Amino acid sequence: MFNPPVSPVESSNPVLQILHRVELLGAYVIDSLQYWGKAWMFLWYLIKGMVTPPFRIRLILQQIAQIGFHSTFVVSLIGIFTGAVLAVQGEYTLSKFGATAFTGPAVALSLIRELGPVLTALMVIGRAGSAITAELGIMKITEQVDALRSMAVDPMKYLMVPRFVAGLIAMPLLSAIFIAVGIFGGYLVAVGVLGLSSGTFVSQMVSAVGTVDVYSGFIKSVVFGFIFGWVSCFKGYTCGFGAIGVNKATTQSVVTSSVCILVTDYFLTSILTRVFL
Repeated sequence: MFNPPVSPVESSNPVLQILHRVELLGAYVIDSLQYWGKAWMFLWYLIKGMVTPPFRIRLILQQIAQIGFHSTFVVSLIGIFTGAVLAVQGEYTLSKFGATAFTGPAVALSLIRELGPVLTALMVIGRAGSAITAELGIMKITEQVDALRSMAVDPMKYLMVPRFVAGLIAMPLLSAIFIAVGIFGGYLVAVGVLGLSSGTFVSQMVSAVGTVDVYSGFIKSVVFGFIFGWVSCFKGYTCGFGAIGVNKATTQSVVTSSVCILVTDYFLTSILTRVFL
């Protein structure tokens, strides 16, 4: 990983080579710690901006429309086919144990507890998260952020906070749409294609799904919205200069957000399963 070019003097002296690589390793560690420090300070200013006036409600509503409403179609499309696939796979697996009556609960619980929040977050990151990072990055490299400061407007409250709050609000709503459409898609396939009883599908699903499952899915969607807003805004705000900087920041935003959500999902599932048992 660390294989930088060395001077002729260093190449002939093994001790200098080792010191040079140790120096580069130390610089890498220091830069990484500074970057993480900037990220946490950025989060602190975001939270502080959420609870201090002025509250820019109009900007928040605009971002909710941009993040939430404009993502409804793609979320619904993915949701209905996800539910359909779950119904097919669930019926196929459960038929081996003579338990096809539990296809409804299998579809509903999979969507509510796991696939709904996770897939919704990944779809929103790909559609809206990349757009937010690119938009903020372009505003930075074209000095629009500095122009706001020159007009005594706080860029954090004007640009970052509305997008962060909108992500927190839109993500649970989109997740609920995904789950509802997914269950509907599973119902259509299970009843209309696989020939399962509609009454059994619905009654078993209602009896199996509890408020604990709904709380679990809701908590996950809120946390994922938190990660989505934080990473997308931070990557755009710390974007490098030029088209390459915007491209790199956008790619890092999507990759980092997706990885963080998948890793966080594991820990949330482990914690919530023990808390709600």
